[in-house]
Amino acid sequence: MSGTDVAVDGRRARGDASRRVVLGHAVDLASIEGLDQLSIGRIAIAASVSKSSIATLFGSKEKLQLAAVEAARERYFATVIAPAREKPRGLTRVVALLDRVVAYSHDRVFPGGCFFSAAAADFHAKPGVVRDAITAQLDDWLGYLAVQVRYAAEAGELVGIVGADDADQFAFEVQGVFEWMNQLAVIRDSDEPYVRARRAFRARLVAIGADPAVADLVLEPGAAMR
Repeated sequence: MSGTDVAVDGRRARGDASRRVVLGHAVDLASIEGLDQLSIGRIAIAASVSKSSIATLFGSKEKLQLAAVEAARERYFATVIAPAREKPRGLTRVVALLDRVVAYSHDRVFPGGCFFSAAAADFHAKPGVVRDAITAQLDDWLGYLAVQVRYAAEAGELVGIVGADDADQFAFEVQGVFEWMNQLAVIRDSDEPYVRARRAFRARLVAIGADPAVADLVLEPGAAMR
């Protein structure tokens, strides 16, 4: 490798590191102030870097927002889905996913609560590529949860799930509970919504045929991951 190549690789590595730092500030700030309020100038202040540096890294506000959505998606995956995948397919993984999604809000993985709940509220009536990116993440999450429910049903662990629509309905209801839980917990600064959400998830699991002893694991934070 020539000296020029080494210099180029070094600049690229520094640029990637700077991009990660800026995006870390961007997603945290967007969870509090809103993704649509995210601007190059606002992030420059939060990250203590120049506006020209951020403009060089992202080029435009829209590209910054899209990069923030992707960074938030990666953080969500690492916090919710990746740990649950340590459990085998079936009911235990479904319970692990429900446990992790409550913990994701409770532990303030994003300081303003769920990044995607805030972003969806910000962009729900604003068509464009940013809304499309937010929608794609929400669809991916609901689709993944529904698939795991279907695996559990095929294994005979959820006899109340008969067809694909039943699994999609379960995922829809889970997300509805999650949204209200996240909103109330953040606005009240209270843990009560998390307790109630876990009870709701347990009741819904039992209603679709889950072994009550396994469903009980969702009531205790972290129990499903042990």
